[in-house]
Amino acid sequence: MTRLGCWLPLVFAVFAQGVYADAYPADELLDLSVEELLNVKITSVAKKAQALNDAAAAVFVITQEDIKRSGATNIPDALRLAPGMDVAKIDSSKWAVSSRGFNGRFANKLLVLIDGRSTYTRTFSGVYWEMQDVMLEDVDRIEVIRGPGGTLWGANAVNGVINIITKHSTRTQGGLLSGGIGSEEQGFGALRYGAKLDERTSGRVYFKGFKRDQNHFANGRPSADGWEKFQGGFRVDSNVSMQDEVKLQGDIYHTNIDEILSTPQLAAPYATTFNDRAHADGGNIVAKWQHTLSPTSDYSAQVYFDTYHREDGFLAEWRDQLDFDFQHRFGWSDRHDVVWGVGYRYTMDDIDSTQYFQATPESRNDQWYSAFLQDEMMLVEEKLWFTLGSKLEHNDYSGFEYQPSARLLWAPHHQHRLWAAVSRAVRTPSRGEHNGKVFFRTFPPQTIAPGLTSPPVALYTIGNAEFKAEHLLAYEIGYRTTMIDALSLDMTAFYNDYDNFRSVMLGDLITRNGYLEQQLVLSNAFSPKTYGFELAAVWQMLDWWRWDANYSYLATDLDPGSSPLIPVSPQQRISMRGLVSPREDTDLDVWLRYVDSAMTISADNANGERIDSYVTLDLRAAWRPVPGLELSLVGQNLISSKHLEFVQENLTLPTLVDRGMYAKMVWEF
Repeated sequence: MTRLGCWLPLVFAVFAQGVYADAYPADELLDLSVEELLNVKITSVAKKAQALNDAAAAVFVITQEDIKRSGATNIPDALRLAPGMDVAKIDSSKWAVSSRGFNGRFANKLLVLIDGRSTYTRTFSGVYWEMQDVMLEDVDRIEVIRGPGGTLWGANAVNGVINIITKHSTRTQGGLLSGGIGSEEQGFGALRYGAKLDERTSGRVYFKGFKRDQNHFANGRPSADGWEKFQGGFRVDSNVSMQDEVKLQGDIYHTNIDEILSTPQLAAPYATTFNDRAHADGGNIVAKWQHTLSPTSDYSAQVYFDTYHREDGFLAEWRDQLDFDFQHRFGWSDRHDVVWGVGYRYTMDDIDSTQYFQATPESRNDQWYSAFLQDEMMLVEEKLWFTLGSKLEHNDYSGFEYQPSARLLWAPHHQHRLWAAVSRAVRTPSRGEHNGKVFFRTFPPQTIAPGLTSPPVALYTIGNAEFKAEHLLAYEIGYRTTMIDALSLDMTAFYNDYDNFRSVMLGDLITRNGYLEQQLVLSNAFSPKTYGFELAAVWQMLDWWRWDANYSYLATDLDPGSSPLIPVSPQQRISMRGLVSPREDTDLDVWLRYVDSAMTISADNANGERIDSYVTLDLRAAWRPVPGLELSLVGQNLISSKHLEFVQENLTLPTLVDRGMYAKMVWEF
């Protein structure tokens, strides 16, 4: 049966009519067998290159081809491809992203790295997703680890690690020009050029920019949340000798973010909304040197500097961060693979207080020291491995922390892998949790008796210098198989037991000039539990037709009385993608997702905000009329004209995500 002969739907046949089939390279993704997909090399689980199939962790790889064929135009949307990831769009520029629960705009239990550089901000122990970007065409892969990764990656790798890895500059030689236009993606473009600088050195430079349209509120009114950003960068790789490789890369960006802020007031009407145009500038530079001693031994040193300046209507913040890491890997007696390392980080911030957010002191310098050791031991020749390790850290907020883990991997047959792990992870306090004061709501005056009215009551959350690190003890078990040649299955079950989880306690009631200030002090009284399982399957139905599906189930067990203060992520998530290449020059992709209902924290609603379940459908069609040129048409969120995915904890109004469509051109020269 020929490819075209099997493709019956008329609409797709019409699309394919008149194009040329035989002169173009085969699709990279569909060329890989399901077994080869499980043997993709990863580095994030053990800080060494290993096959995904041999990793004793819940890891998923999003490839460059996955990103392209999903139609995603940014990193958060691409992360929706991974099972167990909770990704929700708040408005045009903001996302809530987490793994295995507790999602929010200020989610704080996920460590995100771009080429080894942490994107973590100490301000709230999370990620400003709108400030993190890469040229998507230069991404080699995104490694998504669900579950703790603190033994190797340190604090805040509590519920997962995301490692975004860009291509080596030798793989981006020549030019690439991309651009597009659409209803929500109003205009976007990128230009990259790579070249050899000498016999041992190659490099590339890039520039990109985009402008995104505003969404709408539930009443149909425009939400004034348009977004534009410009970013440029470079990467240079050099093999200075047969054993030494050096990398230098950097980025610089500027972004403007429109938003309508909803803020409390001390006088009538006690709350107001106003249009705000936030802006942020930043940049980073990363240098890495790797020396290879033998196939089983190498060491590397990396240093990076990251800086940003951000001004919103409620906060102005400057932050600089300097980070140094050294690691050494070596084999020992043919049965041990040891990796150890040390790290140092220095951060300096300056926060301009407003009536909504105050920091005391307004400027602070912090240091962080760490060391780790991990040994992968082969207990039975090519059958059974045991990995034991721990990381020790000291930070200026919670002092010494330790994060051990033990992992067991059993390979009874080359098509089967079983693994189990017990891990401890830590989420260290943020600057806001120790030194912040947030004004989030005002209760208007109440009539107590005829002629007697209470003063307004302003609610503040107050940082606490005694706030401790949050702890997690996680139990995981997993199984991978390719027992059927065209089908792979990856299954993981987990149980997470948290301690010292963030809570609030009633603080002082202070009489101010014309109002009462009720303080709510941050503390560590909660101990929630989560458990669930995640399934990921790949079915190569035909050599030109593949299905990717995943399902995740998450149960959240909260302490009595804590539900309005802790967000509850969707219990069930389903993703199903069909990737079809009826001709060598034609791709047709469909992506259907179901997301269960959820509850978020809300400053305006003491009971939290309920997010109803929703279904989305994305379609993509691509055609390569000549070598090096691809034209594509993408429709996103096609089932409904708009839907709600998340409500930010405070400051913004519920914003619906609009249906969108865009056309894109990519030309490689």
